[in-house]
Amino acid sequence: MAHAERRHLGTKVYLTVWFWLFVLSFSAYFIDLLNLLFALKAVLLVAIALMKAGLIVAYFMHLKFEKLNLVYTILLPLILLIALAAGILPDGLSALLSVKIQM
Repeated sequence: MAHAERRHLGTKVYLTVWFWLFVLSFSAYFIDLLNLLFALKAVLLVAIALMKAGLIVAYFMHLKFEKLNLVYTILLPLILLIALAAGILPDGLSALLSVKIQM
């Protein structure tokens, strides 16, 4: 019974998380309206999306209260995916630039 009570968050916590999700969503919308470089806009929007995902996973999926092994099980594949994407990014950019040059 104590384990179930430990996972129950108060209304104040949920409202605080909702507020920050709202602020992040509004920030993403505002960034989209700004006349920024595409790469900068993409990086900012991805960063905001990752922050929102982190809040949702931590509080609404209760990952904040899980053991560290489960957290590592979920986060390590994400880190590997980011590393693999960063590894192939130069090839994708060079292919994109070569197509633009030929046009």
